[in-house]
Amino acid sequence: MSLLEKVAIFPPGYAEPPKRKPGRRPSRSGRLLLVAVVLLLIGSPRVRFWFRSVLEYPFHYKEYKSFGIRIPGRYNIHGIDVSRYQSKVDWARVKKVDKAGIRITFAFIKATEGTALRDPQFKNNWENARKNGIIRGAYHYFLPNLSPRDQARHFINNVTLRSGDLPPVIDIEETRRMNKAQIQRYSLEFLQILEKHYGVRPILYTNRDFYKNYFKDHPDFERYRFWIAHFHVANFNMPGDRDWHFWQHSDRGRIHGINEKVDFNVFNGTEGELRRICVP
Repeated sequence: MSLLEKVAIFPPGYAEPPKRKPGRRPSRSGRLLLVAVVLLLIGSPRVRFWFRSVLEYPFHYKEYKSFGIRIPGRYNIHGIDVSRYQSKVDWARVKKVDKAGIRITFAFIKATEGTALRDPQFKNNWENARKNGIIRGAYHYFLPNLSPRDQARHFINNVTLRSGDLPPVIDIEETRRMNKAQIQRYSLEFLQILEKHYGVRPILYTNRDFYKNYFKDHPDFERYRFWIAHFHVANFNMPGDRDWHFWQHSDRGRIHGINEKVDFNVFNGTEGELRRICVP
């Protein structure tokens, strides 16, 4: 462009802006590293739970025509158990469920695990289950390779039981390479600490095989109430035909107010008997 052409186009005092240097694009290895980090984070259950809680709030709750499972016909008192894996529960919807006379009377709610973990949905579930008239119970996921005293302290620090709540629950279903004697001793110590603190006999949750292998022949466990997992069978009997109080019969149920699959349970008795084992 000639000088005369520049003067004609640009007024006096005009200065051309400096040319911008092109930005550096990340290298191929850098891009691959970024993708790997994102995939790793998305693959983490806790990160997925956080994203789901943020991005899907408020929830659009699904409606189900049935529970999607076979409900044992010999029992009248039904319940569920929940943790963070069920995400945000709409307890008002759960309470309204009534399909062929089947209603949710009670709910066990995960509170703690080990010596440090508190379930991120515990507060919401704990407060709103009771607010909507569902008999609630709190459970601790027990790790037998950790101090039972520290685990009991962790549960007690996070769970305050009120009159009408179910007794506290120890959930034990893995050995963590501990032998039978150690599992029995640590479980019993945990149960005794909770019983002394809350003034009510705790409930011991486990699966049928774990009960048979670790608790069946130990007389000190006979005084405790058992909640047993044994899935997808028409009926259930404990090894040795001993009494049981709760049976977790499915882990695939569907129900209004919960978008994820949920565990279903029955109580071996009447609603009056259920209320009599609760905290006075």
